[in-house]
Amino acid sequence: MKINGIPYRTIWPAQEDQRIIRIIDQRHLPHRLIIEELTCVSDFVRAIRDMHVRGAGLIGATAAFGMYCAAANVPPGSSFEDYLKKSAEELLATRPTAKNLAWAVERQWQAIASGKGDKVKRAFSKACAIADEDAEFCRAIGRHGLKLIRAISEKKQGEPVNILTHCNAGWLAFVDYGSATAPIYAAHAEGIRVHVWVDETRPWLQGARLTAWELGQEGVPHTLIVDNTGGHLMQHGLVDMVIVGSDRTTCTGDVANKIGTYLKALAAKDCKVPFYVALPSSTFDWEIHDGLKEIPIEKRSGREVKYISGKSGESVEEVLIAPEDTPAANYAFDVTPARLVTGLITERGVIAADEEAILGLFPEKR
Repeated sequence: MKINGIPYRTIWPAQEDQRIIRIIDQRHLPHRLIIEELTCVSDFVRAIRDMHVRGAGLIGATAAFGMYCAAANVPPGSSFEDYLKKSAEELLATRPTAKNLAWAVERQWQAIASGKGDKVKRAFSKACAIADEDAEFCRAIGRHGLKLIRAISEKKQGEPVNILTHCNAGWLAFVDYGSATAPIYAAHAEGIRVHVWVDETRPWLQGARLTAWELGQEGVPHTLIVDNTGGHLMQHGLVDMVIVGSDRTTCTGDVANKIGTYLKALAAKDCKVPFYVALPSSTFDWEIHDGLKEIPIEKRSGREVKYISGKSGESVEEVLIAPEDTPAANYAFDVTPARLVTGLITERGVIAADEEAILGLFPEKR
């Protein structure tokens, strides 16, 4: 995708030195574009944990490059395997809900351990392959989701298709294209009229800061709304479909996504608005069946709820919005049961959110 007309990915190796991995530090968007360089495992751990990068696909790609940098920087006198194991444990501890994190680390383990030749080169090659695969999967999600948007557009005789999003499942959450936004970008590129309702998404405001920014960069019509507006819009026929992303989806179709997704799904069900989840297959957890009981839900610092940052003049400032001594709970995700999901948009096609349909599209996981 593009920033000021220039193509970017969210993570890439420096051309002049492949030991340097560059990312867009998303904490500073939309007010400043800052490119950060990661060179050691602690850099990658901090980047994932402290939200320099976020989103399922990008977390996975960042972890993959983190494992490569671990392999390339084993301290003198240390055991290669022990250092990699320690690095993997540190990376895995950063964000427990996102399935792509463990998926990417495990793939790197297998790549480094198997085959002959230079282990560091294998790790670099695998990290690049994971990043490329993530982008390609998202592009395929766009192709499949485009059909859904086109059908609604034809039914509306070319009037704008109103799509509600929650959080940022855009290209900033992946390596490129995004999951929930990929069908939107594909429709916009084809000339289909779309309009996006952008949830602000407290407390990190990924919708207000990131989704609105990237849609603006691509010229996609959109309107920012507060998180609790979605139900009202659906009641009044102002939403044609909901598309959200996922951080972990069970093999039975339960979906963990940014906190507040479940409430959007309930409103959509009540108002008979189709509710789709866009995800690459790397986000499936094939080993669990009951999302409510088995998906770990990350709890973050209450400080993120009580403080908010924004631009004041030329500077970005953080301010307290609640009494300083107020306790705050900060659950980062919730689980939407499969019964509330109209369909899953994957890189292989659109399927029902049930185990038989999922395994039918991914028979190798039976």
